Amino acid sequence: MTLHAPLDIVRDGPIARLTLNRPDMRNAFDETLIAALTAAVREAAENPRVRVLLLTGAGKAFCAGGDLNWMRKMATLTDAENRADAAKLAGMLHAIWSCPKPVVAAVNGDAYAGGMGLLSACDIAIAADSAHFCLSETRLGLLPATISPYVIRAMGERAASRYFLTAERFDAATALRLGLVHGTVPLDRLREETDAICRALSDNGPAAVQASKRLVRDFAGRPMDDALIADTVERIAAIRSTEEAREGVAAFLEKREPSWKQGA
Repeated sequence: MTLHAPLDIVRDGPIARLTLNRPDMRNAFDETLIAALTAAVREAAENPRVRVLLLTGAGKAFCAGGDLNWMRKMATLTDAENRADAAKLAGMLHAIWSCPKPVVAAVNGDAYAGGMGLLSACDIAIAADSAHFCLSETRLGLLPATISPYVIRAMGERAASRYFLTAERFDAATALRLGLVHGTVPLDRLREETDAICRALSDNGPAAVQASKRLVRDFAGRPMDDALIADTVERIAAIRSTEEAREGVAAFLEKREPSWKQGA
């Protein structure tokens, strides 16, 4: 078996490219990959030169979920050890979901079990039209507990009720129809498509992008009441007074690129 660093990290201008790099294991998680990805996301979040994270997989799969050898080892742990190990996976998913910067998933191949959680924790997901998806946990007598908050948000309660229980495999067209991914393209166009999205994200005001991400997180599911309306007023008033907003409006009126745009 070929040995690889579990995660390939490349800085490409404002983009941090994170590639799951266990192709011989279909990029399945183990404790080493979980730790590496958690650290990489947190470091990119703190790096002012990074504006967007792009997550993909090496080889033919995006992520096949948990490494079976790692999962077999879990069965020998004490209850306390099992909880601690599960918390690391939960922490990795939350690091992606709560990253202040946008995270784009380029789903290059099959996404099963934990791989479904991984793409669901991202802000934007584009899949190769040849990819397949499966919440396979019940086939193994398990359940998709750790990934469930992200998957339910991504595909909706009704679809989750079916696929959590049946462990059916479904295709990229179904994933698109369910809202799990935002688009599908032929595999040979996946990088072109996701790079275009990353460029669009990095061309926008970085503080505005981060504030817009928080807007979705904070407002989704909230009742349309006076408190919500007041919150929207406070947020737009606050950002209007920032240097970034003044520069953006001035650049638009003066028909020039804003200062934050690459090559401006």
